[in-house]
Amino acid sequence: MARGESAGVRYEDGVEPRARFLDTPVTSVAPRAGKPFAALGLRTVGDLLRHYPFRYADPGTLTDIASLRVGDTVTVVADVRQAVVRRARSTNAARLEVQITDGRSALQLIFFGGARHHERLLVPGRRGLFTGQISAFGGHLQLAHPTYEMFDGDDEGERVAVERATWPRPVYRAGAGLDTTKIAAAVRTALGTLRDEDVVDPVPPALREQHALADLHRTLRDVHEPHTDDDWRRARDRLRYEEAFVLQAELARRRARAAAEPATARPPVADGVLAAFDARLPFTLTAGQREVGETIAAELARPVPMQRLLQGEVGSGKTLVALRAMLQVVDAGGQAALLAPTEVLAAQHARSLRALLGDLAEGGMLGGAPDATRVALLTGSQPAAARKAALLDAASGAAGIVVGTHALLSATVQFADLGLVVVDEQHKFGVEQRDTLRAKAATSPHLLVMTATPIPRTVAMTVFGDLETSVLREVPAGRSGVTTHVVPADNPVWMSRTWARVREEVAQGGRAYVVCPRIDGDDERGADDVDLVADDVEVADAPARRPLRAVLDVAAELAAEPALEGVAVGVLHGRMTPEDKDRALADFASGAVPVLVSTTVVEVGVDVPEATAMVVLDADRFGVSQLHQLRGRIGRGSAPGVCLLVSTAEPGTPAAERVDTLARTSDGFALASFDLEQRGEGDVLGASQWGGSSSLRLLRVTRDGDLIERARDDARAFVEQDPELTSWPPLGDAIRALLTGDREEFLDRA
Repeated sequence: MARGESAGVRYEDGVEPRARFLDTPVTSVAPRAGKPFAALGLRTVGDLLRHYPFRYADPGTLTDIASLRVGDTVTVVADVRQAVVRRARSTNAARLEVQITDGRSALQLIFFGGARHHERLLVPGRRGLFTGQISAFGGHLQLAHPTYEMFDGDDEGERVAVERATWPRPVYRAGAGLDTTKIAAAVRTALGTLRDEDVVDPVPPALREQHALADLHRTLRDVHEPHTDDDWRRARDRLRYEEAFVLQAELARRRARAAAEPATARPPVADGVLAAFDARLPFTLTAGQREVGETIAAELARPVPMQRLLQGEVGSGKTLVALRAMLQVVDAGGQAALLAPTEVLAAQHARSLRALLGDLAEGGMLGGAPDATRVALLTGSQPAAARKAALLDAASGAAGIVVGTHALLSATVQFADLGLVVVDEQHKFGVEQRDTLRAKAATSPHLLVMTATPIPRTVAMTVFGDLETSVLREVPAGRSGVTTHVVPADNPVWMSRTWARVREEVAQGGRAYVVCPRIDGDDERGADDVDLVADDVEVADAPARRPLRAVLDVAAELAAEPALEGVAVGVLHGRMTPEDKDRALADFASGAVPVLVSTTVVEVGVDVPEATAMVVLDADRFGVSQLHQLRGRIGRGSAPGVCLLVSTAEPGTPAAERVDTLARTSDGFALASFDLEQRGEGDVLGASQWGGSSSLRLLRVTRDGDLIERARDDARAFVEQDPELTSWPPLGDAIRALLTGDREEFLDRA
């Protein structure tokens, strides 16, 4: 096949002449329904044909009227005997009563809305096909609001309609002024006009042949007008593969483009800072840390940019793996930047790195080790002197490691030789922020993305498909683990015991977090990036849910709690100044203030080994992943931890299932899969990226893992042979359509 041609269609300027039919307004097949279709995001014929049925109703049984029974879904061929509009005495509302007959028996139809419209169509003497569910009223059988199709004396039309009555009936998601019947009628009109040359298939012919897939034209007909259940099932499978393949092809192209960019190789040095650091480690790396470390070291030594996602179980030692990678880059003459989402986390990272490195982080200072480097911290609210010193260390290269928040993205921040970008909690950053930091390097820097939120395999393939993935599951030796219990909030005895247990932990030298979703009573929903989940639907007369607990209120209550008499209680939340946050964490870590009432600013990165207890108030309103991250803040030392989830959830509700599941397992990957199944990928992947018209149509990461993996392998092989997709332009067209609106931002999260 010649370049620029496909399936008999010759491309000119990248546009196929007949394919423009799919770009014509939807009003060409539904003349008077433009606004209702547009409200559903259906503006063109192509949009309409990509609006797939969400289910298929069983076809009505074609039967005679005499054999009908209440509750049956039936289809009858009958003649209209009479049609009468009647009005209710009390409301004057019109209803249409129609009597139809098959020549032997009669059946009544009733329409309460659009009586005049139906009266114009249901003229006595006309024959039609009537479908609905049989009910009874006043001792007589009837069909209320049946669907129908009139024949107009056309024998061929009657034959086709009767035949269609035995087919599965597509049911579409509809909207105001647009029911599924109208959508189906518009689809039939579009399919009646559609020709082979109108449809350009994004799946290359070789792959269709390899997987025995029908072409797109046949598939669209089978999904909208199936003759059998096998037709629509086969069509949906084919369309799911297409969705996955187009998405994975774009991710494969991004991987290929990144691999083609030049990068500075950062090979290991035998006697550098990394070797000195490894020699001082007071513990042995886990097998997972060694394996992932070797993989990263090898990729850093290549002259192409590393693109790797490092996900790990809570407490699995991701920071140590990242630090060793940063030291390898420093040894090779480069710098590393660690981007964190919050000032609390950035400051915690800087403290942790300096503590791990000791005098290896005091380069150029009195008492610093030979060949030592520096760790600089850059945040938006630093004092001017500290910020100036950090900027100078970054620009001069004196600081081999620069830790910061969004402040790192400022135009005033320059690096001497940026070789590695480490992004912590990637999902909290957008593509522009990440690329702004990477642009500060002379050549494309290596990229290491870290997340403490375990990601199911199917989500990783879909969201981070352009990154290679490493997983740390093993927790370092010496951790005693955490026991989790659910505490009913409305039980005074249990709540009293909760605070007594906190007192016991403090008495044994431990620390206790008390986590609240709000800062104060002015917060309507929550604060500090709380992942609140709303399970309840507003129901009339339902009891009002009590307000969410707030940090300032709870801190005041605990100061007067008898079980905690004499125990200092502190607060931590996002509205505090950096100095106050640092002071609160320092007092907590030292034990001067052993109980800390906080929002979720402690969710990631905060490392206090003495913390052994956590109480999460309104735990049933938090997401599973966030609860798991919070729980990971305790039990990080040699003493065991206890996590108490205070809940108001009723047994059997999704909220109760969440907290009960947390109490049963500490496996983050199992919890992530549970979260995905319970909340759905639209929420887990991000509603802003996959909402409305940009949503996944048929592909589901909770169900289609094997298909996604097959599509990924196919896409990578295809892109490897043809990175610019010149051999099959329709695939590029489909990718461009995929990247409209918010969908590109979704892919760019990786």
